[in-house]
Amino acid sequence: MQTPGPLSQQVEPDVEGARLIIESALAHGRHLLNEVESKALLSAFHIPIAQTLIARDPMEAMLMAQQMGFPVAMKINSPDITHKSDVNGVRLGLSSGQAVRSAFGEMLADVKRLRPDATLDGIVIEPMAIRPHAREVLLGMTSDPVLGPVIVFGAGGVDVEAWQDRAVTLPPLNHYLARDLIRRTRVATLLGPFRNRPPVDMDALENVLLRLSEMVCELPWLAELDINPLLVDEHGALALDARIVIAPRVPTADRYGHMAIHPYPAHLVTHWQLPSGHDVLIRPIRPEDAELTQGFVRSLSAESKYFRFMDAVSELSPVALAHLTQIDYTREMALLALTEVDDKEVELGVARYSINPDGESCEFALVVNDQWQKQGIGHKLMDVLMDVARGKGLKVMEGEVLKTNRPMLKLVEALGFHIEPHPEDETVRKISRAL
Repeated sequence: MQTPGPLSQQVEPDVEGARLIIESALAHGRHLLNEVESKALLSAFHIPIAQTLIARDPMEAMLMAQQMGFPVAMKINSPDITHKSDVNGVRLGLSSGQAVRSAFGEMLADVKRLRPDATLDGIVIEPMAIRPHAREVLLGMTSDPVLGPVIVFGAGGVDVEAWQDRAVTLPPLNHYLARDLIRRTRVATLLGPFRNRPPVDMDALENVLLRLSEMVCELPWLAELDINPLLVDEHGALALDARIVIAPRVPTADRYGHMAIHPYPAHLVTHWQLPSGHDVLIRPIRPEDAELTQGFVRSLSAESKYFRFMDAVSELSPVALAHLTQIDYTREMALLALTEVDDKEVELGVARYSINPDGESCEFALVVNDQWQKQGIGHKLMDVLMDVARGKGLKVMEGEVLKTNRPMLKLVEALGFHIEPHPEDETVRKISRAL
């Protein structure tokens, strides 16, 4: 019943910029982003990061450190080494140019001695994060062969394997799901007041999880992602290190086809205007529209209810209401037409389809509020619904209409549907059209 959108209600991320970073790496045959690219990807989704530069020689490292201001941290930049501290590949709190120059040479020597096979692409220089009350946590994602992307949260730092403190969940996330994920870890007890340390900024931590969820939704090329550590304290969150593995992906008609649970399809929200001047919002249905939907059905005339449900219906049962509002966007779609009257949201009509077992055709239904008929609402809803169905790769839309429902038959005829008698029920007409 939690249907988060693909994007949070915060500042919109630079999705296109992130995609260009990934496409550039794949074009060069690389599947592991370097640290600068990884942090650029996080920054595109507004995840706070430590400034990062890559030095190729000791003098360049010293100049970069002086520009940043001391103290600085240094880390090796190698696609072959995941845990930098295992090869003495991390230096912290360097407070002078000479210390930086010396550390550069020592780190290169240690890596060549301990991992002679590893490729080394310079040394990362970044400002030293001085946050005495910070806790280290890990955020990430992995790709399951069955479930697709899975988000991971737990204790971070160099001892992450020893702690084995992880909780996993399926994206997309909202604040409720992010809090639930955090609560399921042991490190959650350290995020509140602890040994004279103030509680961390939980909103900032949850927002990073939401941003990670956005990345997973919008970037299907992500195969693995680790943010370790993410420092979080009373002042917010800061990503110190990131590792991102990408993989080629063949484009499909379904932008969220890589996910087990599809996010709310916010990209289908459109705006329209009636001839009367009323502004109309057309959007996919959500579970929280249950009360709105029940009120809409109650407001229909007995004839409209019978035409829609082909039965005498006064209102929807809780089971029927859940079936109509808690939908799987991969298998069906329901579009509401909404407007405001006296500062109150009013449902004007709803059009929906359900994909048939053949995966190529769908069955549709449409109903418009009696008081708002003959204003083009049904025609507009069907136009949008057919566009959505085409975008899903469907080829045929079909339905059944009572032969006494002349307004609907007139509408579908205008939309190009073929009308024929039903082979099993003479009171019904079968209608269909190619998409």
